[in-house]
Amino acid sequence: MASAENLNDHHTSGSFPVDPMHQFEIKKYIDLNLGGIDISFTNSSLFMLIAVTTISFFMIFSIRKNSIIPSRLQSVVEISYEFVSNMVRQNVGSQGKTYFPFIFTIFMFVLFGNLIGMIPYSFTFTSHIAVTLTMAVVIFLMVTVIAFMKHGFKFFSFFLPEGVPIILSPLMIVIEVISYFTRPFSLSVRLFANMMAGHTLLKVIGGFVVPLGIFGVVPIA
Repeated sequence: MASAENLNDHHTSGSFPVDPMHQFEIKKYIDLNLGGIDISFTNSSLFMLIAVTTISFFMIFSIRKNSIIPSRLQSVVEISYEFVSNMVRQNVGSQGKTYFPFIFTIFMFVLFGNLIGMIPYSFTFTSHIAVTLTMAVVIFLMVTVIAFMKHGFKFFSFFLPEGVPIILSPLMIVIEVISYFTRPFSLSVRLFANMMAGHTLLKVIGGFVVPLGIFGVVPIA
């Protein structure tokens, strides 16, 4: 018991690194309630707004001149545009142009959310499963609805790959259905877990910099 109390004293006095999980804590800035639903404006909301504002100004400012010989910022925007455009074209084909604005928006939102989260004392909203799962579920529902609109009941043939022996059909259908419906959860967990693990590790490593003095500051710099 005494050793535990001493450990706690050291922790609170600053001898030990600060709890690395505090950086993921949601803090309310404006307490709002609508019909029993908590819609408060939080630090997560704030940094989402910062991300959207930064993206908007970055895109508008970078391409406002639309020069034939692009500036550095215009080159970055064009590279980002081409990267997403090629990805959509390779995976969806020419018909994917219809959905390019939505996909590009999601790409830039996640990218800037990750980049802004690297700034000290900022907040990484992509490190929360609520954010990543919401985006994944919206996209999942959107893809499913579009698939039904384009293919009708033929959409269900997606769960039975062509050429599968009849005897294996029940097993393959179960596997494909489970795989399809777990996809939004696996994708959302992948992003949130990567961001949380990465930032936690950096916080732990950074916590040892000050006690090590110059031997900690020089290597991390």
